[in-house]
Amino acid sequence: MFNYIWPIALVLISNTIYQIASKSVPGNMDAFASLTITYTVSAVFCLTMFFVTNKNSTLMAEYAKTNWAPFLLGIVIIGLEIGLIFAYRAGWPVSSASVVANTLVAIALIFVAAFVFKEQITMTKIAGIALCLGGLILINK
Repeated sequence: MFNYIWPIALVLISNTIYQIASKSVPGNMDAFASLTITYTVSAVFCLTMFFVTNKNSTLMAEYAKTNWAPFLLGIVIIGLEIGLIFAYRAGWPVSSASVVANTLVAIALIFVAAFVFKEQITMTKIAGIALCLGGLILINK
């Protein structure tokens, strides 16, 4: 059960801190300059964690296994980061910007899952979409 819960708990804690940090990036600092610091710290942390957690492989051996996904992920993460920084700078409240964005992502992923991964769109999922859209209306009033 712990292996099922801890990753979601980590996402919850990390995303909460992430939203606070994104909202707190100085408004007079260039957002891309801020992200160079963010990703330098991230790269150093990831490299350190690789060596701490991996005793059976080398970094080059792991790099040899790569495909297109890490490269695309590197690009789209910048979109996520810069999008939220600019949303906050545009005046979105921290209490709703992430909720709106993540709700819309959840709705989009229902359709991506159906068309790309052949998952079923059920009446329950359609009801969930309706509730999400209703929630967006309520949260932005």
